[in-house]
Amino acid sequence: MKIVSWNVNGIRAVHKKGFFEPMIKGLRPDILCLQETKAEQHQSEVDLPDYEEYWNSATKKGYSGTAIFTKHKPLSITFDLPEDIEEKYGLSDDKYGNPNTEGRVIAAEFDDFYVVNVYTPNAKDDLSRIPLRHKKWDPAFLAYCKRLNEEKPVIFCGDLNVAHTPDDLANPKPNEGKKGFTKEERAGIDSMIKSGFVDSFRHFTQGNGHYSWWSPFANARERNVGWRIDYIFVQKKLMQHVSAAKIHADVLGSDHCPVSIVVSH
Repeated sequence: MKIVSWNVNGIRAVHKKGFFEPMIKGLRPDILCLQETKAEQHQSEVDLPDYEEYWNSATKKGYSGTAIFTKHKPLSITFDLPEDIEEKYGLSDDKYGNPNTEGRVIAAEFDDFYVVNVYTPNAKDDLSRIPLRHKKWDPAFLAYCKRLNEEKPVIFCGDLNVAHTPDDLANPKPNEGKKGFTKEERAGIDSMIKSGFVDSFRHFTQGNGHYSWWSPFANARERNVGWRIDYIFVQKKLMQHVSAAKIHADVLGSDHCPVSIVVSH
């Protein structure tokens, strides 16, 4: 089973540019998790008859949003973080708005595991959303994954909006302390790993030069001056069934590229 995650930066734009269907034919995902769809299901012209579709769109039009396309019908689908976790971590009390209304999470339950698709709020250029991210969202999302993990192993994937280590971006020194590479954001990944989730790509591949997002300026993608901010994390016990984890930098259409894992039965 192949699981693919991709921040499309607008599913309608990717479809109109003619990149979506070639990605499906090339990567042939069994489960496809999309972030930043920026649309509701009825607004999308994507037609994949072999897949079930589940959309979680933001209250704000044309903003954020996630979707799961799957060839295997889930046992259950859950949108957003549960109300008790939202309340415990004060997500609805944040001065920048409740990220739990922005279509950021979909959990799909299958026979042997959960797949959780997430689009993590970014810190903003002025770092104004760091307190929300560090104190509220990251611990709330991790608490949710740990709760699901009590039932069956969890795979969570998506745009986490952070480069974890200096190897995960081309220019770490000048970006130290900036959006996407602050101590607070990186600590969120540390907590995930300490809780028993494995960065699947790093399980197979070490070193720098492997990126999933590039700035649209200064030919950054052509020069591979990028960041690895898209991940697939797998519960430790389930990693023995993961046979591959890849970044598909050759897939165009968005400023991000897809990432994938193969789960063997």
